[in-house]
This record gives sequence, C-alpha cells and structure tokens, in this order.
Amino acid sequence: MKVAIVHFVLLYMSGAEKVLEALSEMYPDADIFTHVYDPENISDVIKKHNIQTTFVQKLPFSKKLYKYYLPLMPIALEELDLSGYDLVISCESGPTKGIIPDPDALHICYCHSPMRYVWDRSHDYFKNQNGITRYFVKRMIHKLKIWDHSTSSRVDQFIANSTFVSRRIMKYYRRDSIVLPPPVNTKLFKPAKIIGDYYLWLGRFVPYKRPDIAVDAFNKSGKKLIMAGGIGEETKLIKEKAKGNITIMGYQSFEAIQKLLSECKALIFPGIEDAGIIPVEAMASGRPVIAFNKGGVQSTIIDGKTGILFNEQTPEALISAVEHYEKIENSFDPEMLVIHAKQYDKINFIDKLGKIINEELKSFGKNDY
Repeated sequence: MKVAIVHFVLLYMSGAEKVLEALSEMYPDADIFTHVYDPENISDVIKKHNIQTTFVQKLPFSKKLYKYYLPLMPIALEELDLSGYDLVISCESGPTKGIIPDPDALHICYCHSPMRYVWDRSHDYFKNQNGITRYFVKRMIHKLKIWDHSTSSRVDQFIANSTFVSRRIMKYYRRDSIVLPPPVNTKLFKPAKIIGDYYLWLGRFVPYKRPDIAVDAFNKSGKKLIMAGGIGEETKLIKEKAKGNITIMGYQSFEAIQKLLSECKALIFPGIEDAGIIPVEAMASGRPVIAFNKGGVQSTIIDGKTGILFNEQTPEALISAVEHYEKIENSFDPEMLVIHAKQYDKINFIDKLGKIINEELKSFGKNDY
C-alpha cells in the first residue's frame, strides 16, 4: 500500500508531531508532505521518511514567518501531486486536509482542531495586531473559512483528538468524527515515593493556557505553586504578578519535568486545550489534575477519581477546587491513576488507529490491504 502523510509544518516536536511520529511507525515507508521543514528539531523516527515540502519552504524566512504565508497554503496544498497513493492521512490543525487525493485513495484526517484562528478564536488571535494587519486579515479569513469548509468534503473519515474537537468538527464542517485521544509515551513517567509540598502549572506562558488564573488563585490562597514552561507573551506579566509563594521557572529539561510531575501535589490546568497531553502525563506520574471543565480534559479526566474539574474559568473557582481536592486528597490512588493513563499510551493509540483505518479501507473497497 502506498501511503502519504500530510502535516502542517515540521519545525519542532509538540503534541501534533507525536501523532506524526506514531503514524511514521505505523507506516515506515510512507512519504511525508509538509509546508516547511527544519530537520534539526525533528525526531529521527520522522526524519527516516522521504519528506517533501511545498513552495512555502522557499519563501523568505519561511521557518519563522510561515504563519504569514497562510493565504498561500491552499494553493500550495492543491499543487501537491498525490497521484498513485492508496491511503492519504492528513494531520489537521492547519489547512492540511485541503489536498486533492486520487478518487481511488482513502483520505483520513486526524484532526487536532479546525483552524482556531479562522473560526471561533480569530478575534483572540488578531486583536493585538496593528490596524493594517487586521484590515487584511479580516478579508483573508472570510475566504479561508469558505475554502476550509468546502475542503472538508475531500475527507472520507475524520478522527478527532477529543470530544471537544469532535463537536467543533460538526459545528464548522457538519461532519461526524471518531474520537481518539493523541498518544502519550506513558512508560516515561513514574510515580514518586515522596510527594512535595507544591502544586504545578506546566506550559508556555500564553493567554489561552490561562497562567493568569493560576497566579491570581495562588496569590490569594498563599499555597505553594511552581510554574514551569517555555517563554510566551505573558511571561513578563506573570513574573510581575506572582508573589513569593509562586516560583516561576523557565524552560525545563524532560528529566526535570518528569520529576516535577511525579512529586507535585497535583497539576493545575486552568486553560482550554483541544486534547491536553500534559494532564495524561501527570496521571501517568501518579498525580491527579485540577482542571477547568472544558476541552480535551473532558475526554481524559474522571472527576473525583483521576482529578477535580471546576466549571468556571476564574481564580475563585480554582481556589475552591484546590480546597475540595485537599479534603479528599487521600482518596486518589497513584496506581489507579497510572492504569487510567495507560489507555492513552502510544501502543494503544497505534492499535486503535490501525483498526479504524483498516475498517475504513475495507469499507472503501480496498480489501487487499
């Protein structure tokens, strides 16, 4: 079977690239197509493949400015020659599903999310841009919405990374989808023998992850909080607001993150993520998650058993959730948390995805595979 995998950009390893890594293991002979590629920051598993880029790669400073070339990406994708492929898998958080497959090819889209900056989050993404940029963006987005919706018909089967994203696929594309959370290498995380006296917030300091809620809540409660992660546009603001009980740490090594996760009292997760891999990593480390009850955590956290879900995205709601957690803290069993997390392990992801694709191939009339 000749397989093509289409990925938005290959510039770093994040959750989307972990899915691509799993696909690369499933189909070791597959060709990978992407807009922009930087081999220095990509895993060896992916680099073993034949990787082809669109013309966006050749545009000035494409590795840094690729987001500004979004209006050109529909053209770039439709120029890709995918003739002769039996199976095409698009990994969609950008417009990758807009490729044109052969009529005889099965097109599966693993959807991380319909383009947030085109649909429901467009106002948040561009509100701080200058007037000229906003002028052109408003006119560009209208056309991208039309194109993005119309190209959903080129997909034979959508797979969503969470129930939250499945609802967004139905809302914007009017298509059903199968829910399959992304893979987590749970074997890399283990519970600690001794638990520390701190809560943990982990991620980049960007608005949608809501580090401000964590800071405001722990400023008021006085409880110990460690905030670790990559630099973002809210880094300076968070450092200025945080009181002495809050420790702000920058980028941490994977080994340091393993230790922080396994020894924290609980992970604090006040943002909205489409899937949310970090909460699964926390549970694989034997630690519960205190999270806002929206987004991907609704698919992975069992309220009262593997974590605490709070219903208002406010510091007050987070404070109440932490207080509730401390009353029932001893009821959380680290071993049970680890067992729960294992269902999202990469091995299980590959097994489930393989079964879905094989069933779709049979339904598509490709019984030979």
